[in-house]
Amino acid sequence: MSLIGDSSEKSGAKSGPPFRADHIGSLLRPPALKEAREKFLGPQTPDQNLGPHGNPGLTAVEDDAIRSVVAMQERVGLRGITDGEFRRRSWWLEMIMSWEGFAADRTGSAEFAWRRPDGTRANSSRLSIVGPIERRRSAMVPAFKFLAAATTRTPKITIPAPIWLHLLAGGDRLIRTGYYKDIDAFWADLITAYKAELTDLAAAGAKYIQFDDVGLAFLCDAEHRATIESWGEKPAELIATYARHVNDILSAVPADVTVTMHQCRGNREGGWAAEGGYDPVADALFNRFDFDGYFLEWDTPRAGGFEPLRLLPKGKTVVLGVMSSKSGELESADFLKRRVDEAARFAPLDQLAISPQCGFASSIGGNPLTESQQEAKLARIVEVATAIWGTV
Repeated sequence: MSLIGDSSEKSGAKSGPPFRADHIGSLLRPPALKEAREKFLGPQTPDQNLGPHGNPGLTAVEDDAIRSVVAMQERVGLRGITDGEFRRRSWWLEMIMSWEGFAADRTGSAEFAWRRPDGTRANSSRLSIVGPIERRRSAMVPAFKFLAAATTRTPKITIPAPIWLHLLAGGDRLIRTGYYKDIDAFWADLITAYKAELTDLAAAGAKYIQFDDVGLAFLCDAEHRATIESWGEKPAELIATYARHVNDILSAVPADVTVTMHQCRGNREGGWAAEGGYDPVADALFNRFDFDGYFLEWDTPRAGGFEPLRLLPKGKTVVLGVMSSKSGELESADFLKRRVDEAARFAPLDQLAISPQCGFASSIGGNPLTESQQEAKLARIVEVATAIWGTV
């Protein structure tokens, strides 16, 4: 029996984000933008051009590309609008590389290797803490201000979550081999930097902020969980530590700002980095972190079933990532409705929404689909949300 079909009333519009039809953030970089990055910054090798560039010629190209992609999002009917992360090389680098204390090595580490559809693997990045963490400037605030001026709808800004920075740096074990010998001092400085970032974003008018994370999803993967345990970390204690520190950061956010968390198993040019359902982390994710909503991926069996949604408390929204951003194949409306119907057996329909499972281009390379296929997928999300809830 379909829970959606049996409902005589639509759940209706949400007064604020996350919206019934939403998306993660990153969008395919147009060829002109990729060409401009190479023209103004040189070839994109793993060990260069990691942070904000400050090049006026490239900035002008980015501005034009962002205006165009904002128009596309408005055209398909989305209410939450992003800049496609067009000013970034990857989803996490630009923010932290505008701060002091970090060094990134994109040639990286095999500990959290990327998994490709052909069965091969590629090293992940490695982050090092080489000095005191200090936020001296922001790459996010000026990017947000431009986006906000380019749309009359709700601009959304995405930032990497501190959970992932801790794991990418090798956890307590490797962090202590760098600048910070006291892990509490590391967290104190990181929290101060994040609070400053959020405070300035809110002051600039940001009402919709998303934390992007893969760390908790990695703790759902048996292989990665074993790696993290080999560092001497106890997953349950680690999750509690993350919740405490993230909630401290979120205390800086005004009450009228919506903050969500996106959990991802990795999204790079069609590849992924983790597998496993949300069961090991769902209770803590939903009930110990002070987020207003969650973007969770369920586009493949790698993500497990919807059963963890039974732990979702009242007042929070889960955006169901049941459409793939890794492929150009357009899911049918009926298929997506069935997936939402399956999820609604474990959580109230009024607390659900729909989106692609991740961004379309978490890094410059992007996933293997075209811009027209990307637009069709976003339009389909709007179509399905309207059919289910009567609105986006």
